[in-house]
Amino acid sequence: MKITHYEPAALSAAFGIDMSAVPGFGPGAGWGRVPAGGASDPHQHDEIEVFVIVQGTGDLLVDGERTPAAPGTVALFEPFETHVIENTGGEDLVFFDLYWRDPPHAARAALAGAAERRRFGQRPVFVFSTPPTPNGDLHLGHLSGPYLGADAFVRFQRLNGVAAWHLTGSDDFQSYVAERARRDGRAPAETAAHFSAEIAATLALMDIRPDQYTVTNADPTYPDGLRAFFSRLVDSGSVGPRSTPALFDAETGDYLYEVDVSGGCPGCSGPTSGNICEECGEPNLCADLAEPRTRRTGAAPRHGEATRYCLPLHEFRDDIAAHHELGRVPPRLRELAQRVFSGDRLDLPLTHPSDWGVRPAEDGAGDQVVWVWPEMSYGFLHGIETLGRGLGKEWRADAPEQDWKIVHFFGYDNSFYHSLLYPALYKLAFPGWEPDIDYHVNEFYLLEHQKFSTSRRHAVWGKDVLTEDSVDAVRFFLARTRPEGRRTNFDPAAYETVLADTLIGTWQRWLNDLGTRLDTGYGGQAPDAGVWTPEHTAFLARLGVRLAAVTQSLGQDGFSLNQAAGELHGIVEDVVRFTEGAYLAAGPAEKDRTRTAIALELAAARLLARCAAPVMPRFAGRLAAALGLTGPEVWPDVPELLPAGTKVTLSDAVFFHAPERKTTADD
Repeated sequence: MKITHYEPAALSAAFGIDMSAVPGFGPGAGWGRVPAGGASDPHQHDEIEVFVIVQGTGDLLVDGERTPAAPGTVALFEPFETHVIENTGGEDLVFFDLYWRDPPHAARAALAGAAERRRFGQRPVFVFSTPPTPNGDLHLGHLSGPYLGADAFVRFQRLNGVAAWHLTGSDDFQSYVAERARRDGRAPAETAAHFSAEIAATLALMDIRPDQYTVTNADPTYPDGLRAFFSRLVDSGSVGPRSTPALFDAETGDYLYEVDVSGGCPGCSGPTSGNICEECGEPNLCADLAEPRTRRTGAAPRHGEATRYCLPLHEFRDDIAAHHELGRVPPRLRELAQRVFSGDRLDLPLTHPSDWGVRPAEDGAGDQVVWVWPEMSYGFLHGIETLGRGLGKEWRADAPEQDWKIVHFFGYDNSFYHSLLYPALYKLAFPGWEPDIDYHVNEFYLLEHQKFSTSRRHAVWGKDVLTEDSVDAVRFFLARTRPEGRRTNFDPAAYETVLADTLIGTWQRWLNDLGTRLDTGYGGQAPDAGVWTPEHTAFLARLGVRLAAVTQSLGQDGFSLNQAAGELHGIVEDVVRFTEGAYLAAGPAEKDRTRTAIALELAAARLLARCAAPVMPRFAGRLAAALGLTGPEVWPDVPELLPAGTKVTLSDAVFFHAPERKTTADD
């Protein structure tokens, strides 16, 4: 018999609380103590773990769900569940801990248990694509990143029964809007309204129709909601007016920030505009730029000081680290956090002197407006409340709920704001809320190996290439080439090659050929499978492997449109390879085996229609209709044969169109 007793002196710091190890129990074992008011760090691991509460009271938090715990409570945590134990009482919370590895169980949890483990199917999921700046229309660099990513993500989640919504809008109060308005001789509000409408139209051409599109300057409830949120930050005591270094135009005395000034990044030394470096992702304070120059004249600005409402972000280092343990945080963002917090101080201005934006409610704010980047943290909550109002849900921007799951899609140049600044602001505004956020970040999409740029007009604009006939091909190509984890280059010639050789020359040719064989041999109807060979069963199993791979590549943990597009093409490659050897033999004896091969081809086409829906919704709907099916409504569990006798109209179906050839004077 093995006996252990709780000994406080044997405890040492681990996971943010006090733990000890007890050998000899078979599984790992030990005691844990959470002091009054304390909590463990959020964490997950591959072991199965059991807590037995023996003293005190508290809460167990698992993926956003809170459960009371008291003496006699026994809790089992599955592999990879993010869990926290929190002491809500006045005495130490003491528990006995058991943990062990079960590799098959962990593998199943990693492969198939993501939706249950992270409770995606049990709570509302709000998926945000970064609100675009309405100083220009959307180009393919924009579309390939946050907007296509968020759209495909939501489509997949809904096919799996998840209550997920796509939210975005126009970021009207950007300084870049005011600069574009100045150049165009317009008022900023006019510029914002014009390009916001253009952006919404381009998204629709891309078959991206967000469930909530917030136009910040046109929403009458937005300014007061933002002021109330900002007042929460001020009331926390951490945000207040401070005089800190700033830059001013040497001739006019104008305050300079963002688009107004450029120089050398204090982090990576590369060229950057004010406030954020697109290359390394680190913020700057403008006054710390190396050899700064004004946009207006290119002259050196004057150094001085300005009083602005500032946040001591360096004080939130540990809070951000704990937040990053709750959701999906790519290593790129964790590395950025390490760099940003490596310095001693970062007093970040949250307001700037400007004529364009929302002024705080606080006395003495003067000519300052809430900086548009911290403003966006409120904008996300405002979007949830507005969406809820339309759905009959009582979601409130001033009372975010612990059960909300938030998913952000954004470019790397927005990483600092989304993954470091916003969690700190939420901590101040809503101390009892631990936002559970997943982050999906893309790198820059290049054109001619240079960044797409609205301001430099170096871009392929969405409206230039998107039509009803091209949208599926554009979505597929962008999914296949979007910059996930590395920069990629958009090549118009490569797009035309993929359209001609892959989508038309391989996908459509196979589907049309299959339809012709059905028309000729089976009266245009799906045959029932006949005799099965080992090759047939192997191909059906192969379709199952492809289905699992597409499912994983579109899921919340391993989301990658690069991989998803590759697997969709893999389905077609597999079936083309299968057909090369399936019909070599002839004669009456082969009819039953041929029927099976045809049925398997139709199963592949059916699977393609289902799996393509998040990436290529129009193609998926048209293919489903040609197979005699309704549009994809539920994500498939297994590949299925098409019911025998189903009328199929594939032989003359057109799913993709070659681009029209432009005529010249020599034609």
